[in-house]
Amino acid sequence: MSDKIVVAALYKFVSLPDYQALREPLLQSMLANGIKGTLLLAEEGINGTVSASRAGIDGLLAWFALDPRLADVDHKESYCDEQPFYRTKVKLKKEIVTLGVPGVDPNQQVGTYVEAHDWNALISDPEVLLIDTRNDYEVAIGTFEGAVDPKTKSFREFPEYIKAHFDPTRHKKVAMFCTGGIRCEKASSYMLGAGFEQVFHLKGGILKYLEQVPQEQTRWRGDCFVFDNRVTVRHDLSAGDYDQCHACRTPISVADRQSEYYTPGVSCPHCWDSLPEKTRAGARERQKQIELAKARNQPHPLGYNPRHANEG
Repeated sequence: MSDKIVVAALYKFVSLPDYQALREPLLQSMLANGIKGTLLLAEEGINGTVSASRAGIDGLLAWFALDPRLADVDHKESYCDEQPFYRTKVKLKKEIVTLGVPGVDPNQQVGTYVEAHDWNALISDPEVLLIDTRNDYEVAIGTFEGAVDPKTKSFREFPEYIKAHFDPTRHKKVAMFCTGGIRCEKASSYMLGAGFEQVFHLKGGILKYLEQVPQEQTRWRGDCFVFDNRVTVRHDLSAGDYDQCHACRTPISVADRQSEYYTPGVSCPHCWDSLPEKTRAGARERQKQIELAKARNQPHPLGYNPRHANEG
């Protein structure tokens, strides 16, 4: 694994009143360690996915260790052969994962963490309501057996979905999961505030489950969407077979790419009849630039979508 690129998804909810002052030192540490990817800083904590050599990731973690608030930042690792990011960024945000509900703070209250090896037993309980907190395009690729799909387009829609469909007086036990664990921390904080009594969430998210639970014991079905150019990973955390439509950003399967409606970078079966011509024209121009960059052997951010970045 020494020659592999290490992809580290990391986050921590922690009070960072000086988060603005942390931006430049963090960016310099990333650049010094050859780190690619984006990290978000907010008063409520840090979140992001980055990639580098083993030494580079270890260097960044060593920098975090110098600040007691960030020394135990949660992170999951996987590996790939090529650099999945093209740029190095640190962004300042109001929230490190956007729920849009004032007062929801995992630093104040949060649900019960469930380790990956205990997850199967919890979700086998018939009294447990299992909710996938991710967006619809992620759930369509893979999810846990028996999980409810909220069919949300963004995390901001989650609170309204809960209000419309579930009642704290009837749903006594709720278990939730997401890609890396961060959305569930915020979702569990929201649900406790809404009156739900027993709220559980998968510590480390799907990625930690796939890392620690053997395939013969898995309750996971399908691939897991990830926020980099691999698009998806399998249970063994190797890159999946999905690509991403660069016009509508929907993950597309091998079958989708064989469709008559698929034109690389321009359209796919999910968007061929729905995108406005202005968007389509932009997609054609972007694809032209991608092909030129490939011909010159230059990097180009093929599948990167800043709108979806770091929602893990």
